[in-house]
Amino acid sequence: MAERADIRNSIDRYIKDQYGAEPEYPWPKYNQHAVYRHQDNKKWFALIMEVDRDKLGLSGSGSVSVINLKIDDVFFRDVIIKDVGIMPAYHMNKQHWITVLLDGTVLSSEVEKIIDVSFNATAPKHRKNKVQEPREWIIPANPKFYDVEAAFAKDSIITWKQGAGINQGDTVYMYVAAPVSAILYKCRVLETDIPYDYQDKNLSIKALMKIELLKRYDRDAFTFSVLGDKYGIFAIRGPRGVPFSLSEALNV
Repeated sequence: MAERADIRNSIDRYIKDQYGAEPEYPWPKYNQHAVYRHQDNKKWFALIMEVDRDKLGLSGSGSVSVINLKIDDVFFRDVIIKDVGIMPAYHMNKQHWITVLLDGTVLSSEVEKIIDVSFNATAPKHRKNKVQEPREWIIPANPKFYDVEAAFAKDSIITWKQGAGINQGDTVYMYVAAPVSAILYKCRVLETDIPYDYQDKNLSIKALMKIELLKRYDRDAFTFSVLGDKYGIFAIRGPRGVPFSLSEALNV
């Protein structure tokens, strides 16, 4: 693992370069605790601290560098705290803040992505609405109702039921239910909010999205058991976020 001072310095440089925010040290007693604020509304979007490992439930002695970041989207928060090195916030509101280890457990590139989320979550409303980073989703497909394998064998672009929260530019990974029980496809969302009205005893559709096939996966690569054992995903009944660890594996 990289030295924690190097990681902390790297994150500090990222915040300065990306957002022009300098660290503030408001607590003389804790002179290694650094706060980063928005220049306009003065709200915190990051707090770097040195915390005793035992206070975080970690093994070993001594302290560890961490960063607290805000996640407004509770659904997204519940997804990413399943990753090693990311946990409910230490010493802050655990519903909206998380703690990320800065000891190399979490890649700096992933920490930077969450900093971006936190910056947006704490931005003034007029700026927040303009910033929407593309997201990744797992969506279910039931072969009992629609043969998605045949559809993608025929065409690389199809229409699909639009899930709540999915936007143009997002990535969706399609999980095909039993008897396949595995993620088979990576797709890009090309268009959303296509009017459609369908309902029967099994399915209700109010809008469609157009998706483009980007990649196919082997049937035994991301099975239901693999998703549960390695990534903590035990149910896929509707659109859900993708943990960073799974995203990394899916994008190899």
